[in-house]
Amino acid sequence: MPSPDIVLITKADCHLCSAARDAVDRVTKNLGIGWREQPVDNDVELRERFAEEIPVVLVDGVQRDFWKIDEARLERTLRRALGRQG
Repeated sequence: MPSPDIVLITKADCHLCSAARDAVDRVTKNLGIGWREQPVDNDVELRERFAEEIPVVLVDGVQRDFWKIDEARLERTLRRALGRQG
């Protein structure tokens, strides 16, 4: 089964974004999957879409969390996407 597409939407000088990076990295490393970061600083469309919700985690294009990332919830979401229980 292919890995889900995990995107962390961030912006510069964002302390919540730093914490979100760490959280997403811990969860994905534990599951052995990758993720990518998409800054909004030079992307007007993303900046308007997410405005004050940044950081935002998208899984397969669906917003799953924002501001403070709940690692347990993210792991459950990713396990379901991977077809794993736990």
